[in-house]
Amino acid sequence: MHTKPIGIFDSGVGGTSIWSALNQRLPHEDTIYLADSKNSPYGTKTQQEIIQLSIKNTKHLIANDCKLIVVACNTATTNAIKILREKFTIPFIGIEPAIKPAALHTKTKAIGILATRGTLSSELFHRITDLYSHNVKVLEQEGAGIVQLIESGQLESEAMTQLLKQYLQPMIAANVDHLVLGCTHYPYLIPQLKKLLPPEVKIIDSGEAVARQTEYILNQHQLLNTQSNKAKCLFYTNTQTKVLASLIEQPAQVHYLDF
Repeated sequence: MHTKPIGIFDSGVGGTSIWSALNQRLPHEDTIYLADSKNSPYGTKTQQEIIQLSIKNTKHLIANDCKLIVVACNTATTNAIKILREKFTIPFIGIEPAIKPAALHTKTKAIGILATRGTLSSELFHRITDLYSHNVKVLEQEGAGIVQLIESGQLESEAMTQLLKQYLQPMIAANVDHLVLGCTHYPYLIPQLKKLLPPEVKIIDSGEAVARQTEYILNQHQLLNTQSNKAKCLFYTNTQTKVLASLIEQPAQVHYLDF
């Protein structure tokens, strides 16, 4: 079992930010990545739709002999991971907005959260926010349109710049000192966000924490790959492969797959 791959799925290409963190921390683990870009973004769908898509992705990864699945999508985690854990016996790692460290370390007592509608409206998101944000002003902002621009290869477009300016302005006015990225697509915006935000604002994403948790769970289940072979990383998308390939930092196999 320990030499089998880790499965990763996202609503599109954004989860490659999680894959990158996993690959850096666990360089000998084979991975299979599914980008469900045909159905992106998940954040505008109903909870039932998100659950059905997450089950579909999970079944595909299990059919490909994965030993653990990383739900590299905040919206899918907050809306579907409880159901996935009830339905399947394979271990799951989820992605949650890093509200806790932002709320604990803010000095201005104001933090911003940029996320999808599906994440911001979920029960899990509200439970986490209520738990950690006492005496802290939380500015929630739906990142409408951001995922679509990234998925269409417009990461550094003027349209993206204008959207980000619009979404960040209220946070800057409220003197936030932490910005939590609540979507795995959003870490690709960090260079642009740094240009638009005051230098003292700390940007927080979940990649490193997810990689640490994955390593811990693999150890706990005795699934960690102890071999030193170079990892084999396979990437699949159900739309054109160009955008996905452009976000991967190393030569890798990117395939079209109708799933």
